[in-house]
Amino acid sequence: MKKICLTVAVLCVLVACGEKKGEQEEAATLSGLLKSDFDAEANGKQTALYVLTNRNGAEACITNYGGRLVSLTVPDRDGKLTDVVLGYDNIGNYLASNGNYGALIGRFGNRIAQGKFTLDGQEYQLPQNNNGHCLHGGADGYHVQLWEANQTDAQTLELHYLSPDGEAGFPGNLNVRVLYELTDDNALSISYEATTDKPTVVNLTNHSYFNLSGKAETDVLDHLVSINADTYTAVDEYLIPTGEFSSVESSPMDLRQPVAVGEHIGDPFEQLVWGKGYDHNWVLNAQGDINVLAARVVSPVSGIVLEVYTNEPGIQFYAGNAMSGHDKGKFGTVYPVRGGLCLETQHYPDSPNRNDFPSTVLRPGETYRSQCIYKLTVEE
Repeated sequence: MKKICLTVAVLCVLVACGEKKGEQEEAATLSGLLKSDFDAEANGKQTALYVLTNRNGAEACITNYGGRLVSLTVPDRDGKLTDVVLGYDNIGNYLASNGNYGALIGRFGNRIAQGKFTLDGQEYQLPQNNNGHCLHGGADGYHVQLWEANQTDAQTLELHYLSPDGEAGFPGNLNVRVLYELTDDNALSISYEATTDKPTVVNLTNHSYFNLSGKAETDVLDHLVSINADTYTAVDEYLIPTGEFSSVESSPMDLRQPVAVGEHIGDPFEQLVWGKGYDHNWVLNAQGDINVLAARVVSPVSGIVLEVYTNEPGIQFYAGNAMSGHDKGKFGTVYPVRGGLCLETQHYPDSPNRNDFPSTVLRPGETYRSQCIYKLTVEE
């Protein structure tokens, strides 16, 4: 896997910046971040931190390295500003990490069996970076790429990445644009568009880890989760869909009413055993209607509520099962196992190999469009 390293020259610049801060203190973001800590060079391109604010005083901080959401700060039930996503407080830690905190995922989010698919009679081989399968576009996916960034106003950031033909084995030059918008009702909208010059497959998503409690050193097992879905795509022991749409009825997968993450996560239920907890795709009842609630999470500690809306047919609920419990995040906070949960809006895993799943094929002349809205409110 390619490693992106800071150059000696950049390190010298950062030291110089540190000396300059001693003369004139740099203002921090609401989440405590310093823009200068994200100012570096990687693969000949400049990294930076972009800050979005709305009229209610909420804030979203995003870096163009991997298009990552670094922080998302909103008030809790007492009005205290709270950062609800996990991540790092400097670019060096992101560059050194293999993780996906807050990242844009592509060219294909989730798993493709054996890292292979056939399109129009031609077979394509992808990286096999997860138990012999391709996960999140491979180790060098969009989460480690440098995106071109343009902040058009205080609430909007445009990102662009041209994924070349053959990158990670995927066909076609894929021209990707992502729009982050922090609206005045404390919702972060992520809109994706992509075009190609050759038939390909596309499934883009965001991999933010949410901890709504305001206590990032604690796990999310007390968070109440509900997902508007009657079925999920059952998987095998390697988390590859079997093709079966399983009913959630009378199982730990039934999240139609709020359930604490930790209530059933350790049950001897085969799907949970194979996933080491929740790491599955739910088939949303909304059927692509972005006005219908897809999922909801509540922290009983802070009262913060996360609502998810999407035009995608599925959502991957991942409960942070593989978190090591040793990773030092923002400001030295050690994130525990299951210290954050992900709600990744998406088409179903392994769709390129499943004719009975909604298609992820994109052809020249067509435009891929996807949207995810993370809306934050409070519950009294």
